[in-house]
Amino acid sequence: MWQKLNHLYRILATGFCFSVFGLGGLVLSLLVFPVQRLLIPDQHKRRQVARYTVHRSFRFFIGLMRGLGVFNFDFPAKAELEQSKGKILIANHPSLIDVVALISMLPQADCVVKAQLFRNPFMRGVIQSTGYLTNADPDLLLHDCAASLKSGNTLIIFPEGTRTTPGLAQHFQRGAANIALRSGCNFFACFIQCKPSTLTKDEAWYQVPAQKPTLKIRVLREIDIQPFLQLESASLAARQLSRELETFYHQVMTTHGTTENRT
Repeated sequence: MWQKLNHLYRILATGFCFSVFGLGGLVLSLLVFPVQRLLIPDQHKRRQVARYTVHRSFRFFIGLMRGLGVFNFDFPAKAELEQSKGKILIANHPSLIDVVALISMLPQADCVVKAQLFRNPFMRGVIQSTGYLTNADPDLLLHDCAASLKSGNTLIIFPEGTRTTPGLAQHFQRGAANIALRSGCNFFACFIQCKPSTLTKDEAWYQVPAQKPTLKIRVLREIDIQPFLQLESASLAARQLSRELETFYHQVMTTHGTTENRT
């Protein structure tokens, strides 16, 4: 009986947290960011302040989920991530809140978001105010990513482009490799583990697991892209780099029992 009541409580608490998240996006878009636009005329400075505001908001949200008993969080990567300025942070993507957890540890994070999120009333104002990058124009995206990294931001990219399907080996797109090769910046590889699995691509928010999940983020290593810059063909370099990243993450996930072996 206690387990059933606890499970019901966590479903309700999860719904409450996501309601707070949506409401928070509206408050930032309609109240906080307009005030920042009035008080901070310089666009670059204003975006820095907006990103720090989102960072603090996401820290609050992570604390809310932890405090209400919805999630456990284990972030041994926190200290290392704070030293990742000017690098491309890549990670696998098991759950809906991965980017929230990462930005909660990074005061000046930039990220690539899907173009359709600009039509989301809860997130549109946040994306526009922070200057987060859109994938609507691939050529412009490469230029904008290089400029963001040059300015010292940590650029968050999920090479899969979407959330991982549990139990299956992931397939990496070449976007992350193209950005690294264009900017000349190394990858800062992280591993995100969510046990038991929840908030995946095929799950609704209310499909809460029987046990409280734990989201853990750890740093794997820095990946040097210099050998790939020596290749004559840019397309060949992007293809080989993407394949190496995919193989590397497949080995990591197989070691931690989060994916099946390839056949």
